[in-house]
Amino acid sequence: MRGRFVPGLELCRRFYVEAVRPLLDESFPGLGYAAGRLGPGSEVLGFDTRRSVDHDWGPRLDLFLSAEDLARHAEPIGTLLAVRLPKVFHGWPTHFAPPGARVRVMTPTDGPVAHRVLVAELGAWCTDQLGFDPRQGVDTLDWLAVPAQRLAEFTGGAVFHDSTGELTGLRDRLRWYPDDVWRHLLAAQWTRIAEEEAFVGRAAEAGDELGSRVVAARLVRELMRLCLLLARRFPPYQKWLGSAFAAVPEATGIAARLGDVLDGDADRRQAALCDAYELVGAWQNRLTLADPVDSTRRPFHDRPYPVLDAGRFAAALVARITDPRLVAVPPVGAADQWTDSTAVLCRPRLARAVTAAVHRTGADPDGGESC
Repeated sequence: MRGRFVPGLELCRRFYVEAVRPLLDESFPGLGYAAGRLGPGSEVLGFDTRRSVDHDWGPRLDLFLSAEDLARHAEPIGTLLAVRLPKVFHGWPTHFAPPGARVRVMTPTDGPVAHRVLVAELGAWCTDQLGFDPRQGVDTLDWLAVPAQRLAEFTGGAVFHDSTGELTGLRDRLRWYPDDVWRHLLAAQWTRIAEEEAFVGRAAEAGDELGSRVVAARLVRELMRLCLLLARRFPPYQKWLGSAFAAVPEATGIAARLGDVLDGDADRRQAALCDAYELVGAWQNRLTLADPVDSTRRPFHDRPYPVLDAGRFAAALVARITDPRLVAVPPVGAADQWTDSTAVLCRPRLARAVTAAVHRTGADPDGGESC
């Protein structure tokens, strides 16, 4: 049983308006809550297609209550929805099987609906998703410890109702990094490029064509993430990186050069990378986050392959940082800049603990605090 495909966020909005809200209004009049679709899911970032319907996609909702109302009403709301929700909504089953599993699929049922209306308290949900409760404030460590994917999931999606305004306010607070954190992340991204930009030509010169291509592909990834940061967009994880990058209008010319990097021979590869570097460097200069830096390519010492010397852009950004917690550390960046371990990034508390250790060690080898 399948309905006509519509973007998941639109299906969820209709599900709330047409199916869930009338039941809540009837049985819990005056209840204060927020309702939306946030958190994991391709539809939250707007990247879902008909392929997405095969798991964890469908008529879903996140319902946030106060701690007191959660204790009083969570079970009755869950039971109400299980019994009275329509079993099919706009052609899509509202029952997800197997109940309680990590991955669930829309499945027809004749009994009560195992629905995907999550009823939660906002602070606890944030702590589970982000590793901290932003209602208590957001400090430098908070920004650095949360993978950009999680921030994209929290500030993306849609809120359909918010009677208290609390959820909307938190989403606004986390919409983008403070300027000094932004500078730090950009500097970290330029530093990653600086560490490898000469390797493409050197590996090719040594006859290692495969190695040269691998390094070039890594640099393409770093440039894509850098462009998203410059465009004030949270870089998502690998599956959606290209989709997010393609949606940045300023990156159109850069994307063409990056395509040449991946398709070209050694000389064309190096030249196309430098073309992209120059465009991205000029983009940063236009933002005035740092003093302008000459964005033209130059030789790598006396070796016969050009580079940007990307560390100059990192240094210019670092020179404008005034937050003492960031002045004290090298441009290490956020959790998803120094690791791509899924085992770390999908465990917010672990990502937070490791981030604190990374920045503490970076500031003071003897263990002094930095964030």
